[in-house]
Amino acid sequence: MSIVLVGISHKTAPVEVRERLAFGEMSVCDALHEFVDRELISEGVIVSTCNRVELIASTSQRDSGAAISQIYEFLNRYHNCDSSLLTKHCYHLAGTPAIKHIFRVTSSLDSMVVGEPQITGQIKEAFQKAQEANSVGHTLTRLMNRAFSVAKRVRNETGIGSSAVSISYVAVELAKKIFDTLNHATVMLIGAGDMAELAARHLLNYGASRILIVNRTFENAEKLARELNGEAVLINDFERRLPEVEIVICSTGASHYLIRPNQVRRALAARRNRPILLIDISVPRNIDPSISQLDNSFVFDVDDLESIAQANRSEREREALRAEAIIEHESERFAQVLAEGDINAVIGAFRREVNDLAFAELERSRKRLGELNLEQEEALRVMLNSIVNKFTQPVIKQLRESDDGHSTYLKAWRDLYRHDDHDDR
Repeated sequence: MSIVLVGISHKTAPVEVRERLAFGEMSVCDALHEFVDRELISEGVIVSTCNRVELIASTSQRDSGAAISQIYEFLNRYHNCDSSLLTKHCYHLAGTPAIKHIFRVTSSLDSMVVGEPQITGQIKEAFQKAQEANSVGHTLTRLMNRAFSVAKRVRNETGIGSSAVSISYVAVELAKKIFDTLNHATVMLIGAGDMAELAARHLLNYGASRILIVNRTFENAEKLARELNGEAVLINDFERRLPEVEIVICSTGASHYLIRPNQVRRALAARRNRPILLIDISVPRNIDPSISQLDNSFVFDVDDLESIAQANRSEREREALRAEAIIEHESERFAQVLAEGDINAVIGAFRREVNDLAFAELERSRKRLGELNLEQEEALRVMLNSIVNKFTQPVIKQLRESDDGHSTYLKAWRDLYRHDDHDDR
């Protein structure tokens, strides 16, 4: 069996191309039934996310090029797209490079944000869909399970996912360091900038229980409050509500400071000096940086967040090098396991062939041997089995130990005896 892959990603194609080749969640099963023909393509998985579309297949053909060509034809036919589009933006891999790519993708080494955890779950969902469609068998099941195991090993043995690399996630990391827990924390969102809103959503996902939304246009505050299950607050009322919150995220188009030291000083007094975190994503800044001089107040602006994110990206890049070494070892190891499966099939077929030859000669010699009693018959069979073992053992030993046994000997066997993989099995 050989592993082949054809795909596009954020590295090779813009979103408008990825959209054209995407597979909808409801149509994946039907696509898999059409994709896997059980002849050239014996098993298949389709991965379709916002950043990539990849078709993974196993083929029994020695020439992986035929399988790759058929996948291109399937994509062309299924999406009714120009073949030049596929040629320009798609990539294809076979054998060990394909295995390595699948391990890298599943381990989030090929993601737009290296180390993000979502891709592993997306690959698992794609594999589950393939199982439901009955489009995977022994080979791809082994491959995908190994990919998940490798991803877990990368996550456990490196720090590739341990530090935030986006500004919105940095805000969460800062909050987790300042407060013992985010459970039951209250967040105030001033303004409705996309980055601030995303940070607020992350904080809610990590345990914050309340969100107050302040906006100069109250109707916009109400609209966002409905989306986030929060409470809209009039802009003139935000200072009165400030003592209620642990975290303030500010992102407006104002050209001056909206939050000043005296306002925070009064809020801290009302909070009995419990800490308050103020994150200013506005440019120009809307939170007076001198507030950071007050005890139990922590102020970060967009440059602070970006510098932290950049430091974390550099750390992830260093950890990614360690992860790449794991991927390299694991992909070569799995490729060898697949090849050894072929060798075991060849060894079995080789032993059967020699055994059949030996006992066929015995049957042809029956007349010359005369009538044999049971004891003589058994002795003759034991002798033939011993000859077969002595003849085949050196060949099998060479086959298992030779560096090129996974290619040269397989090819020699098929050329000599004209057995393909199905016959071997």
